[in-house]
Amino acid sequence: MYAIVESGGKQYKVEVGELLHTEKMNGVSEGETITLEKVIMVKTDDGKTLIGHPYLTNVDITGTVVEHARARKILVGKFIPRKGHKTINGHRQWYTTIKIEKIEIAEKTSNSVEQPNEWNADSMQSLKHK
Repeated sequence: MYAIVESGGKQYKVEVGELLHTEKMNGVSEGETITLEKVIMVKTDDGKTLIGHPYLTNVDITGTVVEHARARKILVGKFIPRKGHKTINGHRQWYTTIKIEKIEIAEKTSNSVEQPNEWNADSMQSLKHK
């Protein structure tokens, strides 16, 4: 089972037991349990796909914050030819590492659509008119 979640304006594919590196989350400390609420899609083990419009409200993804750290340094340079001007600046981005503990799905709600495994014209038409 895996899920697509949104965190920090980016989308990530998560599975149980994986480490997720996201943009730094302020207000949470290391070792704290958090819930990722912006779940876009879930693919279950039995082949069912749930897609939210825009998010699924019946899915709970919980994880534990492992660390807050900084990434490797990225060098940003500027060079102006014939002027003898050259500058190099470094940047290290903060990130948060989360260990995904569980993905739970409650009963179906009105904002999720169960997608068939095989797409055809009839299934696309039925999705447009809902």
